[in-house]
Amino acid sequence: MAEVVHMIDSEVFLAYSTYATIVTLKMMLMSPFTSYFRLTRKAFANMEDTSLDMSGEDKKKLVRVDPDVERVRRCHQNDLENVIPFLVIGLLYALTGPPVSSALLHFRVFVVSRICHSVAYLLPLPQPSRALCFGVGLMATASMAYRVLTTALYL
Repeated sequence: MAEVVHMIDSEVFLAYSTYATIVTLKMMLMSPFTSYFRLTRKAFANMEDTSLDMSGEDKKKLVRVDPDVERVRRCHQNDLENVIPFLVIGLLYALTGPPVSSALLHFRVFVVSRICHSVAYLLPLPQPSRALCFGVGLMATASMAYRVLTTALYL
């Protein structure tokens, strides 16, 4: 039990906690951002959501797909597909006892890549900007996963 307390008190775990919180908050902010776009574009997903619109327009016309709303939703979906694995693998990585400098590099690279990916997705910036941001984040997570596997399985 003392080892677990020591690991949680380590600089690496504190760094993980900080960067995991940042990237989780960024991911969570995509929900209100999607709602904002739905309200301003008057593009609702469900009939009951149209009650939020006070313009008096035909409610059936407000249940529609809007390209801007879909772009934000796809960005949020991409966050879900990448941040959750980072949270799990990053925690396992932190528990392997890596050097602080290596851990900070992995965590920072991932968080910056996700922020840049969202900016590239939402503006939208021309490819390959978004693909590069995605790839860099993926490689940071893969590198941490490799460390976890080589430590845990003695590969």
